[in-house]
Amino acid sequence: MRKASLLLAFSVALLLPAFGQGQPAARKIDSDFVKQQFGDQFTLVPEIGAGFGDLDGDGVEDVIIAARCKNPLIDQSEHNYRVVDPYYEYFGYGDPKLTTTFSAGDPAHRGLVVLIIYGVGKDGWHSATPKAKFVIVNLPYKALSIRKFNLKKKTVEAIYIEEAGEMGDSSAVFFDGKKFKYVPMGGDMQ
Repeated sequence: MRKASLLLAFSVALLLPAFGQGQPAARKIDSDFVKQQFGDQFTLVPEIGAGFGDLDGDGVEDVIIAARCKNPLIDQSEHNYRVVDPYYEYFGYGDPKLTTTFSAGDPAHRGLVVLIIYGVGKDGWHSATPKAKFVIVNLPYKALSIRKFNLKKKTVEAIYIEEAGEMGDSSAVFFDGKKFKYVPMGGDMQ
């Protein structure tokens, strides 16, 4: 009986610290969070949910957020993010200073951006100082998700885009270790 009591007490003593730690509180992704991380030029697009995955391949969770923006270049230095345009870079124009002046044909798609926060440490993208932040401009999306993508001989996680428009095209944006790249993937078969 004494052995059983000692074993029970020892087991409880080992498990108590595990119960006390718990998971860090998940930060809510809302308009306030977006404004805090990227500035007051950005507003959340609530009908498109955030996506979670490891976009840079470092084993730490990253997040993508659908948003709208008036001028992404204004708060770039203050909020420590980089504006990139892999969509127009694919077509030969890569400078966001130029491509942010282009206007989308459909007013509903004007100002759409994808916000990316690379996580660092055990807190991932929740960290007070993330590894890096990016704003991807000019992606013509109506839905976003993170999925696995075959890149030569390895598999990476990429942002899959269901493009807005009549054709029902889809595409992907992935990080190749240096920069984001856009890859068209064709239309649906319907």
